[in-house]
Amino acid sequence: MNEQVQNKLKVLAESARYDVSCASSGTTRKNRPGTIGSAEGWGICHSFTEDGRCVSLLKIMLTNHCIYDCAYCINRRSNDIRRATLTVQELVDLTLEFYRRNYIEGLFLSSGVVHTPDYTMERMVRVVKELRTVHRYNGYIHMKSIPGASREWVDEAGLYADRLSVNIEIPQEQNLKLLAPEKDHQSIFKPMFYIQQGVLASADERKRFRHAPRFAPAGQSTQMIVGATNESDKDILRLSAALYQRPSMKRVYYSGYIPVNTDTRLPALKQPPLVRENRLYQADWLMRFYGFKSNEIVDDSYPNLDLEIDPKLAWALRHPEYFPIDVNKADQNLILRVPGIGVKSTMLIIASRRHGRITASTLAKMGVVMKKARYFITCGELPVLTVNEVHPDYIRKALTGKKNQKKDPDSKQLSIPFPE
Repeated sequence: MNEQVQNKLKVLAESARYDVSCASSGTTRKNRPGTIGSAEGWGICHSFTEDGRCVSLLKIMLTNHCIYDCAYCINRRSNDIRRATLTVQELVDLTLEFYRRNYIEGLFLSSGVVHTPDYTMERMVRVVKELRTVHRYNGYIHMKSIPGASREWVDEAGLYADRLSVNIEIPQEQNLKLLAPEKDHQSIFKPMFYIQQGVLASADERKRFRHAPRFAPAGQSTQMIVGATNESDKDILRLSAALYQRPSMKRVYYSGYIPVNTDTRLPALKQPPLVRENRLYQADWLMRFYGFKSNEIVDDSYPNLDLEIDPKLAWALRHPEYFPIDVNKADQNLILRVPGIGVKSTMLIIASRRHGRITASTLAKMGVVMKKARYFITCGELPVLTVNEVHPDYIRKALTGKKNQKKDPDSKQLSIPFPE
């Protein structure tokens, strides 16, 4: 790798760090004498495939030049930052070189918008097309689709990329117009619709022709910024729920707003709203795997998620009329709604109770978090009081360990990402 490309890599990998549509390790351990490996490699991030494998990706931008001046973006045109642009060949060679050295297993490619959305998309498509057709590269590729791009380029990108994504960024259009006057939701939702149509058409074609090419086989994803504008959690989750109704949408990512620019249109935050971001991921998990609807998690009475407790526990405390349930008799969907019982534990309960009565010790061996679940279930031997025998506030205090003291809810990020 020559020095010029190495300098470009430093700039463009740094510029790509704020896009969370692909998970990252978030660590900065350097390689030191006597040690092996480094967690600080430029642009190396991690993502998970559908079968659970963790893959390392080169996360990089084609260019950080941009014609837009979005208030929240580090790469906006009015910022005085180092700029760089990789040629198509440089990016292809860089990906192959990193792959041959076993640094990466795939590519996450995004870009600032130069000249026009179609001009930028054409260059990005050339990168992934050359990797696939010329070099026969068969690794994972996640490519960002540029808002405003035409159907022609989205259709071609889907033939070579495993996943395509278009970032919504700001959930409500009036707020998007405030922070990014040159963008609108129509330019964002159109490419998302093109991707969806491509996925559906490809699936239909493969039913008739076994070896028909697959279009974006890993579907699409999107990202929303949390805390840069005044949307409530209800607004965010309602939009997420609508997006998940689309057959090609696989993930909605939530990014706590990080103050990278000085702008009067932006809130003056001391630190990113990490706990709120975490709660949104937990609520998202409930919608995707636990059968919850967005209006059950947040509604007009409770428009924002509780930052003290996870959304599943918050729902249960607001609805004590559903509890306690007998785990030896209850329906699977109701067991899933018990705080402390996850999807795997629910499956084990359903399977095990056909062979004998389930006890508290059995539940603990299955991985049920009895500290939470005991207030919401019965199995003939639990001695503790249930949610209908004590006030929900008592359970909240018992589980949070808080009496009257109050801490800054955004002081740290929670270590458990998903509710049980």
